[in-house]
Amino acid sequence: MDLGCQDWMSALPAELWDVPLTNLAIPGSHDAMSYCLDINSPLVPSESDFFRLLDRLFSCFTRPAIFRWATTQDKSIEEQLSMGIRFFDLRVAHKPDDSSSYLYFTHVIYTHLTVVETLASVATWLDSHPKEIVILACSHFEGIEDKLHQLFIFSLKKLFGSKLCPQKESVLTLRSLWASGYQVVLSYDSQSAARHQELWPAIPYWWANQHTAQGVISYLDWNKDLGRPEGFFVSGLNLTADRYYITKNPKQSLRTLTFSNWECLRKWLEEQAPGSDPKSVNIIAGDFVGPLPLCALVIELNKKLLRKNAR
Repeated sequence: MDLGCQDWMSALPAELWDVPLTNLAIPGSHDAMSYCLDINSPLVPSESDFFRLLDRLFSCFTRPAIFRWATTQDKSIEEQLSMGIRFFDLRVAHKPDDSSSYLYFTHVIYTHLTVVETLASVATWLDSHPKEIVILACSHFEGIEDKLHQLFIFSLKKLFGSKLCPQKESVLTLRSLWASGYQVVLSYDSQSAARHQELWPAIPYWWANQHTAQGVISYLDWNKDLGRPEGFFVSGLNLTADRYYITKNPKQSLRTLTFSNWECLRKWLEEQAPGSDPKSVNIIAGDFVGPLPLCALVIELNKKLLRKNAR
Protein backbone atom coordinates (compact mmCIF):
# COMPACT_ATOMS: atom_id res chain seq x y z
CA MET A 1 0.00 0.00 0.00
CA ASP A 2 1.88 3.03 -1.25
CA LEU A 3 -0.19 6.06 -0.29
CA GLY A 4 0.58 9.58 -1.38
CA CYS A 5 -0.91 12.15 0.97
CA GLN A 6 -2.77 14.46 -1.43
CA ASP A 7 -5.45 11.92 -2.43
CA TRP A 8 -4.79 9.29 0.18
CA MET A 9 -8.44 8.34 0.76
CA SER A 10 -9.05 7.42 -2.86
CA ALA A 11 -5.71 5.56 -2.85
CA LEU A 12 -6.68 3.28 0.06
CA PRO A 13 -7.04 -0.40 -0.90
CA ALA A 14 -10.59 -1.49 -1.78
CA GLU A 15 -10.68 -3.65 1.38
CA LEU A 16 -10.89 -0.43 3.42
CA TRP A 17 -13.64 1.29 1.40
CA ASP A 18 -16.34 -0.31 3.59
CA VAL A 19 -14.64 0.41 6.92
CA PRO A 20 -16.51 3.17 8.82
CA LEU A 21 -14.58 6.47 8.81
CA THR A 22 -14.79 6.36 12.60
CA ASN A 23 -12.57 3.25 12.45
CA LEU A 24 -9.94 4.72 10.09
CA ALA A 25 -6.86 6.68 11.17
CA ILE A 26 -7.37 10.27 9.97
CA PRO A 27 -4.81 13.10 10.26
CA GLY A 28 -6.07 16.32 11.82
CA SER A 29 -4.93 19.90 12.34
CA HIS A 30 -5.23 21.47 15.81
CA ASP A 31 -6.19 25.17 15.65
CA ALA A 32 -5.94 24.82 11.89
CA MET A 33 -6.17 28.52 11.02
CA SER A 34 -3.64 29.95 13.47
CA TYR A 35 -1.11 30.39 10.63
CA CYS A 36 -2.81 33.68 9.72
CA LEU A 37 -3.30 35.36 13.11
CA ASP A 38 -3.42 39.16 13.05
CA ILE A 39 -0.94 40.40 15.67
CA ASN A 40 -2.76 43.75 15.82
CA SER A 41 -6.28 42.38 16.32
CA PRO A 42 -8.14 42.68 19.64
CA LEU A 43 -7.95 39.91 22.23
CA VAL A 44 -10.93 37.57 22.28
CA PRO A 45 -13.48 38.54 24.99
CA SER A 46 -12.89 35.35 27.00
CA GLU A 47 -9.40 36.51 28.00
CA SER A 48 -9.18 37.78 31.60
CA ASP A 49 -9.45 41.46 32.55
CA PHE A 50 -5.95 41.30 34.04
CA PHE A 51 -4.44 39.98 30.82
CA ARG A 52 -6.38 42.58 28.87
CA LEU A 53 -4.89 45.35 31.05
CA LEU A 54 -1.41 43.86 30.71
CA ASP A 55 -1.82 43.76 26.95
CA ARG A 56 -2.91 47.40 26.86
CA LEU A 57 0.02 48.58 28.97
CA PHE A 58 2.79 46.35 27.62
CA SER A 59 1.69 45.32 24.13
CA CYS A 60 5.28 45.51 22.86
CA PHE A 61 5.99 42.48 25.11
CA THR A 62 2.63 40.69 25.16
CA ARG A 63 1.91 40.67 21.42
CA PRO A 64 5.11 38.92 20.28
CA ALA A 65 4.58 36.36 23.08
CA ILE A 66 0.94 35.80 22.07
CA PHE A 67 2.00 35.34 18.46
CA ARG A 68 4.75 32.83 19.38
CA TRP A 69 2.49 30.72 21.56
CA ALA A 70 -0.87 31.02 19.76
CA THR A 71 0.54 30.05 16.35
CA THR A 72 0.11 26.28 16.02
CA GLN A 73 0.33 25.93 12.22
CA ASP A 74 2.50 27.46 9.49
CA LYS A 75 0.82 26.13 6.32
CA SER A 76 -2.31 27.44 4.61
CA ILE A 77 -5.50 25.38 4.69
CA GLU A 78 -5.03 24.41 1.01
CA GLU A 79 -1.49 23.24 1.79
CA GLN A 80 -2.74 21.27 4.79
CA LEU A 81 -5.36 19.59 2.57
CA SER A 82 -2.72 18.68 0.00
CA MET A 83 -0.51 17.24 2.76
CA GLY A 84 -3.34 14.88 3.78
CA ILE A 85 -5.08 16.66 6.66
CA ARG A 86 -8.76 15.67 6.68
CA PHE A 87 -9.92 16.99 10.09
CA PHE A 88 -9.82 20.72 10.82
CA ASP A 89 -10.25 22.26 14.28
CA LEU A 90 -11.89 25.63 13.45
CA ARG A 91 -12.55 28.17 16.21
CA VAL A 92 -15.02 30.73 14.96
CA ALA A 93 -15.81 34.19 16.39
CA HIS A 94 -17.24 37.62 15.67
CA LYS A 95 -15.07 40.60 16.56
CA PRO A 96 -16.41 42.87 19.29
CA ASP A 97 -17.76 46.23 18.07
CA ASP A 98 -17.77 45.01 14.46
CA SER A 99 -20.99 46.10 12.73
CA SER A 100 -20.45 43.65 9.85
CA SER A 101 -21.46 39.97 9.89
CA TYR A 102 -17.92 38.84 9.02
CA LEU A 103 -16.62 35.95 11.10
CA TYR A 104 -12.98 35.16 11.80
CA PHE A 105 -11.02 32.30 13.32
CA THR A 106 -9.41 32.78 16.72
CA HIS A 107 -6.71 31.59 19.04
CA VAL A 108 -6.33 34.31 21.71
CA ILE A 109 -6.47 36.88 18.87
CA TYR A 110 -8.27 36.90 15.49
CA THR A 111 -7.12 35.86 12.03
CA HIS A 112 -6.60 38.04 8.95
CA LEU A 113 -8.75 35.71 6.85
CA THR A 114 -12.51 35.47 7.24
CA VAL A 115 -14.26 32.16 7.79
CA VAL A 116 -16.36 32.19 4.61
CA GLU A 117 -13.47 33.04 2.25
CA THR A 118 -11.38 30.28 3.86
CA LEU A 119 -14.09 27.63 3.59
CA ALA A 120 -14.76 28.69 -0.01
CA SER A 121 -11.15 27.65 -0.77
CA VAL A 122 -11.85 24.27 0.89
CA ALA A 123 -14.93 23.81 -1.34
CA THR A 124 -12.83 24.65 -4.41
CA TRP A 125 -10.15 22.13 -3.37
CA LEU A 126 -12.80 19.44 -2.92
CA ASP A 127 -14.10 20.08 -6.44
CA SER A 128 -10.66 19.02 -7.72
CA HIS A 129 -10.45 16.02 -5.36
CA PRO A 130 -13.91 14.40 -5.58
CA LYS A 131 -13.04 11.27 -3.59
CA GLU A 132 -11.51 13.03 -0.57
CA ILE A 133 -13.66 13.57 2.55
CA VAL A 134 -13.08 16.34 5.10
CA ILE A 135 -14.36 16.75 8.65
CA LEU A 136 -14.78 20.40 9.64
CA ALA A 137 -15.26 21.00 13.38
CA CYS A 138 -16.59 24.51 14.05
CA SER A 139 -16.56 25.50 17.71
CA HIS A 140 -16.13 28.24 20.36
CA PHE A 141 -18.32 30.85 18.54
CA GLU A 142 -17.31 33.81 20.70
CA GLY A 143 -19.48 36.88 20.23
CA ILE A 144 -22.03 35.08 18.01
CA GLU A 145 -25.76 35.39 18.76
CA ASP A 146 -28.42 33.12 17.26
CA LYS A 147 -29.21 35.44 14.33
CA LEU A 148 -25.56 35.44 13.26
CA HIS A 149 -25.42 31.65 13.75
CA GLN A 150 -28.33 31.25 11.33
CA LEU A 151 -26.68 33.55 8.77
CA PHE A 152 -23.45 31.57 9.05
CA ILE A 153 -25.24 28.21 8.76
CA PHE A 154 -27.05 29.48 5.66
CA SER A 155 -23.65 30.46 4.19
CA LEU A 156 -22.25 27.00 4.96
CA LYS A 157 -25.18 25.25 3.27
CA LYS A 158 -24.87 27.49 0.23
CA LEU A 159 -21.09 27.00 0.08
CA PHE A 160 -20.95 23.20 0.34
CA GLY A 161 -24.43 22.37 -1.00
CA SER A 162 -24.79 18.70 -1.95
CA LYS A 163 -21.29 17.95 -0.56
CA LEU A 164 -22.68 18.19 3.01
CA CYS A 165 -23.29 14.78 4.53
CA PRO A 166 -26.47 14.85 6.69
CA GLN A 167 -26.72 13.24 10.12
CA LYS A 168 -29.16 10.59 8.83
CA GLU A 169 -26.15 8.84 7.25
CA SER A 170 -25.38 6.91 10.42
CA VAL A 171 -22.56 4.70 9.10
CA LEU A 172 -20.10 6.59 6.94
CA THR A 173 -17.76 4.63 4.71
CA LEU A 174 -15.75 5.82 1.75
CA ARG A 175 -17.87 3.72 -0.60
CA SER A 176 -21.19 5.08 0.72
CA LEU A 177 -19.96 8.69 0.69
CA TRP A 178 -18.60 8.39 -2.85
CA ALA A 179 -21.92 6.90 -4.03
CA SER A 180 -23.85 9.85 -2.55
CA GLY A 181 -21.38 12.56 -3.59
CA TYR A 182 -20.89 13.65 0.02
CA GLN A 183 -17.48 15.14 0.89
CA VAL A 184 -18.02 17.22 4.03
CA VAL A 185 -18.92 16.14 7.57
CA LEU A 186 -19.57 19.46 9.30
CA SER A 187 -19.59 19.40 13.10
CA TYR A 188 -21.16 22.51 14.66
CA ASP A 189 -20.74 22.81 18.43
CA SER A 190 -23.78 24.98 19.22
CA GLN A 191 -27.44 24.48 20.07
CA SER A 192 -28.21 26.88 17.21
CA ALA A 193 -27.49 24.01 14.80
CA ALA A 194 -29.93 21.57 16.43
CA ARG A 195 -32.62 21.94 13.76
CA HIS A 196 -30.22 21.65 10.82
CA GLN A 197 -29.87 18.01 9.77
CA GLU A 198 -26.88 18.83 7.55
CA LEU A 199 -24.79 19.64 10.64
CA TRP A 200 -23.30 17.15 13.06
CA PRO A 201 -22.88 17.57 16.83
CA ALA A 202 -19.57 18.33 18.55
CA ILE A 203 -16.78 15.79 18.08
CA PRO A 204 -15.00 14.83 21.34
CA TYR A 205 -11.42 16.15 21.44
CA TRP A 206 -9.02 14.63 23.96
CA TRP A 207 -6.97 17.66 25.00
CA ALA A 208 -4.27 16.97 27.59
CA ASN A 209 -3.44 20.60 28.51
CA GLN A 210 0.19 19.53 29.19
CA HIS A 211 3.54 21.01 28.14
CA THR A 212 5.48 17.72 27.98
CA ALA A 213 5.14 14.77 25.62
CA GLN A 214 4.90 12.41 28.58
CA GLY A 215 2.05 14.45 30.05
CA VAL A 216 0.15 14.31 26.75
CA ILE A 217 0.78 10.58 26.33
CA SER A 218 -0.31 9.76 29.91
CA TYR A 219 -3.55 11.67 29.38
CA LEU A 220 -4.29 10.01 26.02
CA ASP A 221 -3.53 6.54 27.41
CA TRP A 222 -5.81 7.24 30.38
CA ASN A 223 -8.64 8.11 27.99
CA LYS A 224 -7.95 5.04 25.88
CA ASP A 225 -8.27 2.86 28.99
CA LEU A 226 -11.78 4.27 29.52
CA GLY A 227 -12.79 3.13 26.01
CA ARG A 228 -13.35 4.99 22.75
CA PRO A 229 -16.48 7.05 22.01
CA GLU A 230 -19.10 5.68 19.61
CA GLY A 231 -18.49 8.01 16.66
CA PHE A 232 -15.67 10.28 15.54
CA PHE A 233 -13.21 11.37 18.22
CA VAL A 234 -9.91 13.22 18.24
CA SER A 235 -6.70 12.38 20.09
CA GLY A 236 -4.92 15.72 20.47
CA LEU A 237 -1.20 15.17 20.00
CA ASN A 238 -0.61 18.82 20.86
CA LEU A 239 1.22 20.53 23.73
CA THR A 240 -0.06 23.45 25.80
CA ALA A 241 2.00 25.92 27.83
CA ASP A 242 0.39 27.93 30.63
CA ARG A 243 1.32 31.56 31.34
CA TYR A 244 3.71 30.59 34.13
CA TYR A 245 5.67 28.34 31.74
CA ILE A 246 5.67 31.04 29.03
CA THR A 247 6.96 33.67 31.48
CA LYS A 248 9.72 31.33 32.72
CA ASN A 249 10.80 30.45 29.16
CA PRO A 250 10.90 33.77 27.27
CA LYS A 251 13.03 32.44 24.39
CA GLN A 252 10.77 29.49 23.66
CA SER A 253 7.69 29.26 21.43
CA LEU A 254 5.03 26.64 20.80
CA ARG A 255 7.06 25.64 17.75
CA THR A 256 10.29 24.99 19.71
CA LEU A 257 8.30 23.16 22.40
CA THR A 258 6.54 20.98 19.82
CA PHE A 259 9.72 20.12 17.94
CA SER A 260 11.69 19.29 21.10
CA ASN A 261 8.98 16.83 22.19
CA TRP A 262 8.26 15.39 18.75
CA GLU A 263 10.33 12.18 18.89
CA CYS A 264 8.55 11.02 22.03
CA LEU A 265 5.13 11.83 20.53
CA ARG A 266 6.11 10.12 17.30
CA LYS A 267 7.00 6.85 19.07
CA TRP A 268 3.61 6.81 20.78
CA LEU A 269 1.86 7.56 17.48
CA GLU A 270 3.58 4.71 15.64
CA GLU A 271 2.35 2.25 18.28
CA GLN A 272 -1.34 3.14 17.80
CA ALA A 273 -3.91 1.28 15.72
CA PRO A 274 -7.24 2.31 14.20
CA GLY A 275 -10.31 0.07 14.25
CA SER A 276 -13.30 -0.77 16.44
CA ASP A 277 -11.40 -2.02 19.49
CA PRO A 278 -11.96 -0.06 22.73
CA LYS A 279 -8.34 1.18 22.70
CA SER A 280 -8.19 2.09 19.02
CA VAL A 281 -7.63 5.63 17.67
CA ASN A 282 -9.53 7.58 15.04
CA ILE A 283 -8.60 11.21 14.28
CA ILE A 284 -5.14 12.29 15.47
CA ALA A 285 -4.60 16.05 15.43
CA GLY A 286 -1.33 17.88 15.92
CA ASP A 287 0.50 21.17 15.57
CA PHE A 288 2.86 22.19 12.74
CA VAL A 289 1.52 19.48 10.46
CA GLY A 290 3.61 20.84 7.57
CA PRO A 291 7.18 20.47 8.81
CA LEU A 292 6.40 17.43 11.00
CA PRO A 293 5.40 14.16 9.26
CA LEU A 294 2.14 13.70 11.17
CA CYS A 295 0.03 13.05 8.05
CA ALA A 296 2.18 10.28 6.62
CA LEU A 297 2.48 8.54 10.01
CA VAL A 298 -1.27 8.63 10.72
CA ILE A 299 -2.22 7.44 7.21
CA GLU A 300 0.31 4.61 7.54
CA LEU A 301 -1.57 3.29 10.59
CA ASN A 302 -4.38 2.14 8.28
CA LYS A 303 -2.09 -0.67 7.06
CA LYS A 304 -2.73 -2.31 10.43
CA LEU A 305 -6.40 -2.73 9.47
CA LEU A 306 -5.35 -4.69 6.37
CA ARG A 307 -3.18 -7.01 8.43
CA LYS A 308 -5.98 -7.47 10.95
CA ASN A 309 -8.56 -8.28 8.26
CA ALA A 310 -6.15 -10.73 6.61
CA ARG A 311 -5.93 -12.88 9.74
